Amino acid sequence: MLSERRLEVLRAIVQDYVGTEEPVGSKALTERHNLQVSPATVRNDMAALEEEGYIAQPHTSAGRVPTDKGYRLFVDKLADVKPLTTAERRAISSFLEGAVDLDDVVGRTVRLLATLTRQVAVVQYPSLSRSTVRHVELLSLAPARVMLVLITDTGRVEQRMVDCPAPFGETSLADLRARLNSRIVGERFAEVPALVQDLPESFDNEDRGTVSTVLSTLLETLVEETEERLVIGGTANLTRFGQDFPLTIRPVLEALEEHVVLLRLLGEAKDTGMTVRIGHENAHEGLTSTSVVAVGYGSGNEAVAKLGVVGPTRMDYPGTMGAVRAVARYVGQILAEN
Repeated sequence: MLSERRLEVLRAIVQDYVGTEEPVGSKALTERHNLQVSPATVRNDMAALEEEGYIAQPHTSAGRVPTDKGYRLFVDKLADVKPLTTAERRAISSFLEGAVDLDDVVGRTVRLLATLTRQVAVVQYPSLSRSTVRHVELLSLAPARVMLVLITDTGRVEQRMVDCPAPFGETSLADLRARLNSRIVGERFAEVPALVQDLPESFDNEDRGTVSTVLSTLLETLVEETEERLVIGGTANLTRFGQDFPLTIRPVLEALEEHVVLLRLLGEAKDTGMTVRIGHENAHEGLTSTSVVAVGYGSGNEAVAKLGVVGPTRMDYPGTMGAVRAVARYVGQILAEN
């Protein structure tokens, strides 16, 4: 275990390196921070931190930089999440509240996160598997053709065309719509199949084939992996950090193009808890020079999806964590209200 003084020295090194982009020396630390010890003591503490792998000397200068291990200790023990100012909170609220539908909410969230953190923002669409049914609409397009519209509690809308085996009248369609909604509105998707399995038997023989076809389309919609949708924004922000990536940022950009990789990273985030993956903690080779800060969003204590940012390991962790958490909270509130 590191002493409190050495923890403070590590905190000061991380803060200075993130702020200045320059390796940090003992003289600069004693001048900038009230460590209440001599430069010689700070040098000894830095030597101990280096020996234990928390900081490293990038070249022959006297300065040191944090390692992945040092950033991890900083995040776990030393970083107080930086609260947003009243003006920032008001700006987030007004920007997101102007959204007209779910696509607009996700799009605005990505732009907002990228602007606030100056990193790459990643937002996953709400997962269907964690959603509940708000409404099912059935619209007649032709005597034997129906449009099925599924609306979730998160505002997600899924549309499917259903070709019926026989003509289906407006009265029968209205009857099916009413019975269907009375059974499944407010229910989790996983519960729906059991709730509708006997529904065709309650209709006349000539309508049962069409009812079964509509239900099959509905159930297919519920189980499709449509939650594997995400939006990325702010990739150009990476160009500001060219010096933070060994050799080139190309591997990072290639990894960001692989949505499966990003979905896996976001999937490691706890439901509504904050997850911070630093450097080599990211399994994908292209992201070993980056950190990922992610959190779930949704109503209450259950997340319906994840959002977060990807940036260099030399990141303002307290500020980034505060921004990600605040945006997730506002997005959850908007989805709950709408």
